[in-house]
Amino acid sequence: MMYWGGDMGGWGYVLTIVSFVLFWGTIITAIVLLARALGAGGRRYDARGPGHELAEDLLAERFARGEIDENEYTARLATLRRGRGAAQ
Repeated sequence: MMYWGGDMGGWGYVLTIVSFVLFWGTIITAIVLLARALGAGGRRYDARGPGHELAEDLLAERFARGEIDENEYTARLATLRRGRGAAQ
């Protein structure tokens, strides 16, 4: 059953479209932000920002997996620490 003559008019259609876009835009934005917030929980970051794992951690992991021996590990670790002292 139609009320008010059955016609929304031009502004009624515009308001319907705008509210539809705003509603779904808000829902999609909330889902994306929630997924980003929950997805970043297990990552490690250093002081330079996201995506930069600490070089010493990577070196320690390689040593633990047996990819490098103790001599190479200590030499590279000393090089990293010397480089960090010179940069600061």
